[in-house]
Amino acid sequence: MTPSATANSLPLAALGRGRRWDHLELLERIDASGSISAAANAMGMSYKAAWQAVEAINNLSEQAVVARQPGGRHGGGTLLTEYGRRIVAAYRRLEKERERVLSHLNRIMDDFDQYYRVIRRFDMQTSARNQFLGQVKAVKSGPVNAEVVLDIGGGDELVAMITQDSVEHLGLKPGIEAYALIKAPWVILTNDTPLKTSARNRLCGTVVRCLEGAVNDEVIIELPGGKTVAAIVTHASTQEMGLQPGSRACALIKASHIILAVNA
Repeated sequence: MTPSATANSLPLAALGRGRRWDHLELLERIDASGSISAAANAMGMSYKAAWQAVEAINNLSEQAVVARQPGGRHGGGTLLTEYGRRIVAAYRRLEKERERVLSHLNRIMDDFDQYYRVIRRFDMQTSARNQFLGQVKAVKSGPVNAEVVLDIGGGDELVAMITQDSVEHLGLKPGIEAYALIKAPWVILTNDTPLKTSARNRLCGTVVRCLEGAVNDEVIIELPGGKTVAAIVTHASTQEMGLQPGSRACALIKASHIILAVNA
């Protein structure tokens, strides 16, 4: 199965089937407990991995699937939005139909499993920490490179610089859905102050999590529209900038550091 390319696509469709099952269960447990920590513990999943899963789902969705609540042990509880509950219900029905179809194909095609294993290899998974689903707003073509503007919702846009050949290969044009992939180490953080830089993209929001490491820290910024950006910066930089939950910060991303992808 490849991710859906329709405007009403469900965000879990962008994940492999094994991950879909885990993330679907995670959403159900969050809905039942009202706590991402409790849901993660029940599944034997780390708190960090659970939040990464939730952030990935929210970033790939047109609306928030999981929402934060003030207070709580980890800075706030969590709950499924009505949109999120409808996604879970739709996927449970989808999986039932999927199993019925696969069972039927196995009965009428003796070697179906062999070919299905090959088809499953086409599912895309990526190590990029930041994944956004958006709609192409504009394409400015040049002899070699092209500038692609992607509307990721919530009033935020990303500008990517890719080759003209890639634009044609991916079929990018206004109105087309595309994914923007950005590795966390490629994200530069600054305080939310006027600053002129060569980075084409500037996404500002509120720091919601800081995971400290011996050398580097992972900092998560929540944008006004509810999507999040993850950055890997040195621990010294985190301290010098005073980054902590509740502080304002901006993520700077070079246009050449954004990888675009579309559904096949």
